[in-house]
Amino acid sequence: MHHVPLHRLFTTAAIVAAVIVSCFGHLAPARAQDAQPMRVYILAGQSNMQGHAKVGLLERQIDAEETREMFAHLHEDGQWVVREDVWVRSGNRAGNLSVGWGAGPGAIGPELAFGRTMGDHYEDQQVLLIKTAWGGKSLARDFLPPSAMPSEQELDAMYEQAKEQATQRNRNVPTRDQFVAQFGANYRQMLKEVNDTLENLGEHFPDYQGQGYELAGFVWFHGWNDHLSAGFRAAYAENMAHFIRDVRRDLEAPELPFVIGQFGVGGMAPNSNVVELKEAQAQAASLPEFQGNVKLVPTDVYWDTRADEVFRRGWQQNLEEWNRVGSDRPYHYLGSVVFFTQAGDAFAKGMIELEK
Repeated sequence: MHHVPLHRLFTTAAIVAAVIVSCFGHLAPARAQDAQPMRVYILAGQSNMQGHAKVGLLERQIDAEETREMFAHLHEDGQWVVREDVWVRSGNRAGNLSVGWGAGPGAIGPELAFGRTMGDHYEDQQVLLIKTAWGGKSLARDFLPPSAMPSEQELDAMYEQAKEQATQRNRNVPTRDQFVAQFGANYRQMLKEVNDTLENLGEHFPDYQGQGYELAGFVWFHGWNDHLSAGFRAAYAENMAHFIRDVRRDLEAPELPFVIGQFGVGGMAPNSNVVELKEAQAQAASLPEFQGNVKLVPTDVYWDTRADEVFRRGWQQNLEEWNRVGSDRPYHYLGSVVFFTQAGDAFAKGMIELEK
């Protein structure tokens, strides 16, 4: 377990709270053990970290004989269970963990199972999930970390090529500044949202008692956009290594445990581009400096073969059957609640292994 700077762990509010408690007795905390620092996990990536499994599908599967047992714990007395011991911040939304924290209130992503597993494991501490995920973003451009940025000469060459392509396609030609600003834009936005959350915890979470926090782990689930480009695939392993180093540096957490959710579209029968991207992720995780502090978690093993079979047979022609198993396209893991539940739980268990 890494240690965060003291100014982060022991906030002024925590000191004031301790003095008040010592003089006047216990406050009314959100949890009984609020003296312990909160555990903070960052969940980052693109659309599949957002999560596109529909809540409507879960509503059907929670009553289905074959999936009832998997999801029974999410529902009680006709209502979705809400975890007050696990908080979520995603974009401009903040609150307690339940269904509906995927790519909108009607969707589910890995956060639901991840948060529940971490909350159960660290039952004596508040858990906070900060989701910083946006659909259609690449590591080679949008999430590109600072240490992997192209040189000025390389940017000039790339800009000239981009201008030529835009002209050929009758599109607006961006200025050089606009073109360059794309590189790392989502990396910078990620840091901005993480820092805003941590610097304004009381504003986002009124039940926060000033107990301080520990930046406990980072989960990365990504791959679709980069797997479409040969150049992006070739650069992925190096970019991933830079990303991990830069995140740790910029968040002042040099030992931050890092889980890479390995790209798993296609399950056990992926195409060659998917295989290449998966191998690049594995290559980054296998670097000597990352042994014991970075863990690669496969997701192909959780590919929903039942949903895949119906989709391939023709989901529109078998709509009633499809609505019982899937809710989106293969690039969104078929919108399978089964997939996102198993993957999120696996990410959490991988994180717990690193923390040991």
